[in-house]
Order: sequence, then structure tokens, then C-alpha cells
Amino acid sequence: MPGTRSAMWLFARQELLLSVRSRWTQTFAVVFAALALIVASSGYVLSGGSGLQDFSRTAASLIQLVLLLVPLTSLVFGVLALAPESGEAELVFSQPVARRVVLAGKLIGLFLALVAAEAIGFGAAGIVLFLRTGQEGLGGFLGVASGSAVLTAVFLTLAAALAVGGTGSRRARNLAVALVVWFVAVVLFDVAALGVASLLPSGLASRVLMVSAIVNPVDAVRTGSLLGVEGTTAFGGASLAFLRFTGGPLGAACWLGVSLAVWIVAPLAAASARLSRADI
Repeated sequence: MPGTRSAMWLFARQELLLSVRSRWTQTFAVVFAALALIVASSGYVLSGGSGLQDFSRTAASLIQLVLLLVPLTSLVFGVLALAPESGEAELVFSQPVARRVVLAGKLIGLFLALVAAEAIGFGAAGIVLFLRTGQEGLGGFLGVASGSAVLTAVFLTLAAALAVGGTGSRRARNLAVALVVWFVAVVLFDVAALGVASLLPSGLASRVLMVSAIVNPVDAVRTGSLLGVEGTTAFGGASLAFLRFTGGPLGAACWLGVSLAVWIVAPLAAASARLSRADI
């Protein structure tokens, strides 16, 4: 077992180093930091004021940026990293290490690199906000950062389920599928849920929408983050209905946490099974 852990962390360190050196990761860190700072100041500008928002307003504004950018980046980076060129794949998987250990190590390295890039963005905005507006609302801001990390893990494992076992020659197809997955999770799912709910009686429609907020990982992170930032005022009267449906704040946290855990574990298990059967 110690040998297995050592091998996993060896692959994790290698993937982390490669990812940190990648210009794509560096560009993502810079762009995310710039967008976080823009979001922090945009609220007052749009309302005719000037200066920075506080932590609470910035956290609420950052949620949409996280929901759009983090899943897309995690899927694309994951597909690119986990579908190596043919010669590279043969070299990696010829080592006397279980394939699932290699996969876990590479995913950990990718996760740490992307979370570090996101932390630069959150950290840059957080330092400026703290110096200018104080620490009020810091907990909600950190909650959004945590939600971003969870969303990274979810979509990296989805990328693994799409890409493992393939090589660079299938990368374009995998990227196309990844974009479809991103579009369905971020855009189409909500549209479909609203469409279905509009055809149902109000009581059943409400339950459909509340279930959709739990089962979709993007909506689960959005719901949990907004409840953490704004409490029961996050969705107006719908917040109270959602908390009644889930059994209160603790029940809501449990349901959302279980949903996100399933979205991490299930694709990871599928990726591991697919990799074990792949002819590399």
C-alpha cells in the first residue's frame, strides 16, 4: 500500500509540474484573476457608483463566472491531459503500477493545478477587497471558492470518463463531446427543467425544479453557494420552500453534498473501468 500511495503522488507531482508550466494554465490564472477583480468592481459601476463591492456582493456576482468558466476549463484541460499521444501512453502505462493509480495521480495533479490557478484569482480579489472594504461577508466568499474547487473535481472526473483509454488522435472528438457536456450541464439542463415545470401543476412543478437544483452539479453548487452567501433570501420565497423540501439547512447541505459526491465518484469509477479495459 505505501508503494501504491508513493506511485500515485509521483504521478500527481509530475502532472502538477507539467500543468503549472503550461501556458494554458498560466493564462487561465491571469484571466480568472482579472475577471474576479472586474466582477468585484462592476456592481457599483453599473449602479452609478465607484469603487469595489464588499465580499458578499462580490461572492454573489462571482458565482455565475465560476459556473460558466470552471466547468469548461476543467473539461478541456482534463481531456487534453488525459488523452496523451500514443507513444506517451504506452510509456506511462508500461510502468509496474496499476492503471487506476496512474489515473488517480494525474487527476490529483490536474486538480491541484487548476485549484491553484483559481486561488490566484480569488486571492487577488480577496486581498484587494479586504484592504478596501474589510472582512464582512468573507465566509460567503470562501464558500464560493470552495464551490469552485468542488466543481473542478466534478468536471475533471467527467473529462476522465470521456478521455481515458484514448490517445491524441481522438482528442478532437473528445473535446467536441466535452463541449456538448458543458452546454448540457450549464445551459440546456435548466432550460429543459423550466420547460417541463411549465407543463405541470404548480406544486409538482416546484418539486421538479427543486430536484433539478440538487441533481445537476452546476445547479447544486449554485444553490449551495447562494444559500451560503445570502441565506434564506437567496431565492426569495423559493429559498424557504427549498429548505422545507430538503429538511432545513442541514438537510439541504446533505442533499447537495451527496449529489456532488456522486458526480465525482461515479465518473471516476467509470473512467477507471474504461481504462482497465483499454488496449494501450
